[in-house]
Amino acid sequence: MRYLTDRKRAEGRGASGTGTEHHWYMTVSAVGLALIVPILIYVIGSTLGSDRATVLDVFAHPVIAILTGLGLFVGLQHFQKGAQTAIEDYFRKSTKKVLIISVTVLSYGLTAFGLFALAKIAL
Repeated sequence: MRYLTDRKRAEGRGASGTGTEHHWYMTVSAVGLALIVPILIYVIGSTLGSDRATVLDVFAHPVIAILTGLGLFVGLQHFQKGAQTAIEDYFRKSTKKVLIISVTVLSYGLTAFGLFALAKIAL
């Protein structure tokens, strides 16, 4: 005999059972991006109009390279999870599956290209 009420069995579970984890991931990544993005805007803005050697020197600095890599990775993962949520809300069946796969491939592809380019500059 189970002594759990219906409410106790349902507590902490969304429709998929991972709604709370998704919410916390999005919240934490948004806070991280709120700290990183202004720094990146300043760095990128200060290099606009500079010659190639100056831009390479700025992005070869370890702190700038790490912040840029974090901005790329966290930003694109945040984009992917947010877009996936929107797709799940507004599309159905095979269209939903194709769009989620497309957004995931796009996100990982852009992350790979961005980190590769950053590594070529920083190393």
